Amino acid sequence: CILLRKNIIVSGGTGSGKTESYLWPILEHCRANKGKPGIKAILIYPMNALATDQARRIARAIAEIPALRGVRAGIYADVEPSNPTDAMTVEEVITRRAAMWSSPPDILLTNYKMLDYLLLRARDQPLWESNAPETLRFLVVDEMHTFDGAQGADLTLLIRRLKHRLG
Repeated sequence: CILLRKNIIVSGGTGSGKTESYLWPILEHCRANKGKPGIKAILIYPMNALATDQARRIARAIAEIPALRGVRAGIYADVEPSNPTDAMTVEEVITRRAAMWSSPPDILLTNYKMLDYLLLRARDQPLWESNAPETLRFLVVDEMHTFDGAQGADLTLLIRRLKHRLG
């Protein structure tokens, strides 16, 4: 699901290109707005392993495409890694929380529970200080079918809080 002034649901089988349907528009938007502060896209994953796998894919795309140099992505999962990275590499996105607080990434990968904390905890507020109402353009919920019942209701309320927080 991508929120870009319109809601879009992309459905298809494994390997059908669902990720590309949102990843390339996000990367293009970030390229066109390189240097402008704030989080431009939030990617929510149901499992940290999936977020980590997609983070590697994003890091490789940014490293391999010269026009994307300078676009930054970060993953903010449950626990900061024991050896966090301060900058993008060919295989990794930013994982050091302090680095993301001081200079928020263009693309933030997370899970819905952590995003809830990021909106509430005082120490995480620097992530949002550069976000004007028009800054965030993409909200992707990957594997949306996994968010059912109470978890689906939690996600719905989280999206409402995010919209309220960022105007």
